[in-house]
Amino acid sequence: MAEDFLLRIWGARGSTPTPGHSTLRYGGETTCLEIRAGDALVLVDCGSGARNLGGRLVEEGPRAFDLLFTHTHLDHICGMPFFKPAYVPGFGIDAWAGHFQDRTELVDIICRIMSPPIFPVAATTLKAVSFRKFQAGDVVPRNDGLVIRTVRLNHPGGACGYRFDHAGKSICIITDHEHGDPAIDAAVRAFVVGADVMIYDAMFTDAEYETYRGWGHSTWQKGVELALAAGVRTPVLFHHDPRRTDDDLDAIGREARLVHPGVVVAAEGMVLRP
Repeated sequence: MAEDFLLRIWGARGSTPTPGHSTLRYGGETTCLEIRAGDALVLVDCGSGARNLGGRLVEEGPRAFDLLFTHTHLDHICGMPFFKPAYVPGFGIDAWAGHFQDRTELVDIICRIMSPPIFPVAATTLKAVSFRKFQAGDVVPRNDGLVIRTVRLNHPGGACGYRFDHAGKSICIITDHEHGDPAIDAAVRAFVVGADVMIYDAMFTDAEYETYRGWGHSTWQKGVELALAAGVRTPVLFHHDPRRTDDDLDAIGREARLVHPGVVVAAEGMVLRP
């Protein structure tokens, strides 16, 4: 449908892919999200889940789209060398990053991971990709009805959150983010107010957090607390700890829904319509 607006999850795991019998229901691929808004296509992050998404896009045929990065830690970029549309003539991919706190650019990072002795194929083979930049807090330039706003997150090396507004509905992506910086937390809360769907970094529990303070991630309890304070209709717990089994995530979901009935636990293949 021309006015359809949806988010599809191709990877919901954090840190490293986790294949195996204990992650079959929620999936083991790392961060990759697909946004469809009318005729527009936007991807967020290119973790290991991007390999399967890329195959689907090639089947659909060449087109132009944007690829936004929250940041460039390995679990969010490791799918780039295996993302088929990047190599296929006819595709036009604008790859954006806005989290850098120095003069580094996205192309520099992709060239580092796609070079010997790390990888045998150079980044120059990504013929369909153009690298672009912005600063967190900017609006990503577009010429259609989809509005993409950005916000700075609290993560080692920097990270960027996104808000997509289309046809009166909204989807926010807040990962990778560690709560606790008052100024950033206030900005994030204002950023997600009234959102229909909010993807949120729920890697840890409150009980685990003290062990991992400063690692750049939040807890599912903080995500639910933010959703309640900001009037978010559907908070989606995301960036699952690689140690977390399907049964663990079931238990977290049950506990979280006692606090906010709208909570969803992110799973590969899940489609959310705001």
